[in-house]
Amino acid sequence: MNKDILQNRFEVICGLVLAIFASILAVVQIGSGQAGGDELKAINEKSSAYQWYQSKSIKESLLEGQIGLLETLLKSNSIQGKDTAALYENIHKMQQKIARYEKEKDEILRGSLEVGEANWVQEKDGKMGKITGAQEWEKLADKAGYIGDQFDLASLFLQLCLVMGGVALVIHKPTTKWTFFGLMIALGALGTLLSIYIYTIS
Repeated sequence: MNKDILQNRFEVICGLVLAIFASILAVVQIGSGQAGGDELKAINEKSSAYQWYQSKSIKESLLEGQIGLLETLLKSNSIQGKDTAALYENIHKMQQKIARYEKEKDEILRGSLEVGEANWVQEKDGKMGKITGAQEWEKLADKAGYIGDQFDLASLFLQLCLVMGGVALVIHKPTTKWTFFGLMIALGALGTLLSIYIYTIS
């Protein structure tokens, strides 16, 4: 068969394979961008949840300080008579608030699903049981980060594959040409398989 015909056939095949891997690379880069966005959102939500948790802890600490002060006044007999009943009532109310803050903190930290319906105390958009906990956001951020890293690796393999294909097209020596073509196929297949794996776990 004519050498020019073989060369043209090789160029057509190589060009088609390059186009396929370039298309896969475009899809992988979209997935990578999505994973990056998901990771950023999860990190921001985790940060907000921990700030919310901290605000509940501050309120709880203030109440504990007030209870301590009132109990000291009662023990020192600084307040007597009818006023002591009102103080005990206030202490009881504050202890109830502290118990509620503890439940709220637990739900903020672990999430509604984790604490169970019996321990739902927070509303989100007017509904109970909708809180995603700080620890849940942390896991989501870690997962999105892992997925993003794998997408980046798949993207690297596919980009190297395109480079190998480009080199295969410009080289004239048949053995070297087919070597680079084989490298293109191997790297492209590796990047494609990795990207399929990532899409199945994401």
